[in-house]
Amino acid sequence: MSRLNVKIISAVLSVGIVLAGCGSDPTSKVEEKAEEKPVKQEQVIEKYYFTANEGGTISKVNVKNNKVTDTITADGVVHNIQLSPDGKVVAATLVPHTEGGHSGHGDKSPGKVLFYDAYTNELLKEVEVGSHPAHVVYSGDGKYVLATNNEDDTVSVIDASTYEVVKTISTGNGPHGFRISADSKFAYIANMGEDTVSAINLETFEEESIKTGNTPVTTGVTKDGKTLAVTLFSENALAIVDLETKQLVKVEVGTGPAQVYIGPDDKYAYVANQGSKESPSNSMSIVDLETKEVVGEIMTGNGAHGVTVGSDGKFAYVTNMFDNTVSIIDLDSKQVKTINVGEIPNGITVMD
Repeated sequence: MSRLNVKIISAVLSVGIVLAGCGSDPTSKVEEKAEEKPVKQEQVIEKYYFTANEGGTISKVNVKNNKVTDTITADGVVHNIQLSPDGKVVAATLVPHTEGGHSGHGDKSPGKVLFYDAYTNELLKEVEVGSHPAHVVYSGDGKYVLATNNEDDTVSVIDASTYEVVKTISTGNGPHGFRISADSKFAYIANMGEDTVSAINLETFEEESIKTGNTPVTTGVTKDGKTLAVTLFSENALAIVDLETKQLVKVEVGTGPAQVYIGPDDKYAYVANQGSKESPSNSMSIVDLETKEVVGEIMTGNGAHGVTVGSDGKFAYVTNMFDNTVSIIDLDSKQVKTINVGEIPNGITVMD
């Protein structure tokens, strides 16, 4: 090392020592720092709900302020949507646009299930399934993702870890909406083209048919696995089925009921009454599953279709297909807030 460099280093060290020696006693500084308590910064994790919009988008909405934070675009009709049990991945069914722009019923082209990172919106995987996929649901154990193929009369079983279709199971005619039991053992699939629900055993992959009523659209099942709820579109009714005895009671609800969601306490079923485009309905019926009576009717937007309830049971969320809106319903006060989302919102899912 040159003498010049040695002198520079020595000078810097001398200045440092002088600066350190200035001011108050260094011992008192150590004591002051020891008394200081670090401020713990709590990380705020935002929560969202998502709507599947048939106009070709997914709306991502902040739960806290009900503002749309992102719009995710997709090439086709986005029909239904659901979050993974851990809330990290959101899956959506897509009927792709074919040549000429057609993507309606009768089109036999393969559909897709799209998987997105729920926070970054990154497309993680596209999985090809059957024709005209309708609803998509995760099993509670996170093992499988199921998608009903409405035009093929089948349900695709996807391994949630590998994104591979591991099984395709036959159902009744026109499988549509469904839920999976809390123990992840059975999927209950409403067959819109007939009057049945297909009960799919997710251990044996065998199907059992349960007779319900005219035009079943979607199902719900209580956590104890004993009670099944099924919307009957053409009967303006909710069918409540005892899964042990197969006894069935029909409860009259609003016009053209579409989706049903059973609340976290298993006491009430929330039914979105859609009606038709020509004669839309605009309400959510609240059905007491024990007394089998409608105990409340709340006005929504036109074409109430998708419905879900937060895990704390405080709010219900309803998509209004013909208004391009979502109704956020305070289940205590029964007050309703309405926000705009994408075109023709259908399915809806909310982070717990």
